[in-house]
Parts: sequence; C-alpha cells; structure tokens
Amino acid sequence: MSTYHLFISQSWRYSDAYERLQDLLRMEPAFTFQGHSVPAPHPVIELDAQAFEQAIVEHLRPCSALVIMAGVYPTFGKWIDKEIEVARRLGKPIIAVKPFGPERISPTVRNAANAECGWSTRTIVGAITLHA
Repeated sequence: MSTYHLFISQSWRYSDAYERLQDLLRMEPAFTFQGHSVPAPHPVIELDAQAFEQAIVEHLRPCSALVIMAGVYPTFGKWIDKEIEVARRLGKPIIAVKPFGPERISPTVRNAANAECGWSTRTIVGAITLHA
C-alpha cells in the first residue's frame, strides 16, 4: 500500500474544516497519507514574498498532490494563489474538494484543479489515487 504525501491547503481560522477533511481521509482503511501542510501557528504569512513562496515550495515539493478545500478560497485567496502557482511549477496535481452544502467554489480553484470532488471519503480518495 502506497502512502500519499499531501499538501492540504488550510486557513488557520478554519482549522476545524482542515481537521474534518483529514478525518474523512482516515476513514478509508486502504488509504494512507501523510500531511505536509504548513502547521499553525507559523510566521510564514508575515514573510516577504520570496520567503513566503520558498516556504510553500519546501512543504509542497515532497507531496503527491495539493488538496484545496475550495469553499474557503475568498478567505485566503492570496495563499491559495501561491500554492496553485507552486504546484503547477512543480508538476503536482491539484485536487479541489467542494464544501459540504450549496457553497460555490471559486473559478480560480476550479480552473486550476485536475479534479473536483465532493465532500465524501470515497470521492476525495478516488480523486487523489487517480491523479497523484
């Protein structure tokens, strides 16, 4: 069984959604992953643009994919924009996870994603295993 190394984009203001997403992934017994996200609290957000980008590169480089919780884009768009840019440059697939409920996802995330999936273990794991 392979271990998928995932950079799960997160907003520290919405860490509960990040934790719920990880819980969903852990519900699939045949799926193993290791997270490489920037842990909270982290001073990276206060860094200059070059250091900010380098911090994302360091965390994303060893990953199989970038996973974005697409419903929180307006909250931390600058961060996600940079993660998308770095993922593309490093050739990492981008998986957009649609929020639970009727929220729309941003066109930026939708256009960047290699896959879009619903808020369920089966669809998220399926997208990751297909694209990563």
